[in-house]
Amino acid sequence: MTFSAKAIVIMGISGCGKSTLGNALAEATGYRFVEGDDLHTGANIAKMSAGIALTDDDRWPWLERVADVLGTAGQSGGVIVSCSALKYAYRDFLRLRSQQPILFVFPNLPVEVVRARLRHRSDHYMPPSLVDSQLEILEPPRPDERVLILNGSPTTAQSVNLVMGYLSALTELPT
Repeated sequence: MTFSAKAIVIMGISGCGKSTLGNALAEATGYRFVEGDDLHTGANIAKMSAGIALTDDDRWPWLERVADVLGTAGQSGGVIVSCSALKYAYRDFLRLRSQQPILFVFPNLPVEVVRARLRHRSDHYMPPSLVDSQLEILEPPRPDERVLILNGSPTTAQSVNLVMGYLSALTELPT
């Protein structure tokens, strides 16, 4: 099946399921999945590992790398990237810099669910203590962004079905 969205960003705070959904969606679409955390610098990872929240200055070079990956979507048959994209300015930058129409998917889970997930996650550098700093800067998607918001706690399979249904219904991705 061919979809009008060749660049997809799974956005949201740490622990909302970006990587899990991104991998499952890549399998369903045949797109390449890129873990956005792998695009961070060593300095950013060290800061987050130490429980220090990133600043905008820390994030911009990372967002440039994310945009570069998204910019390859047309040549690679499609790409999905996990990226927090917490602020409107970040999402707008990704749209403009990648020169691709991007579908943003926002798994918006209750914070209690996210905190519980992070407490039980031992294989990641992002500590649960940074959830509050992410929530402080999170700018929920605006209606004019046409972000697909997945509210609640759907299973991964349910989320993939919702995204696939949305992609199938699109004839042209809004810019």
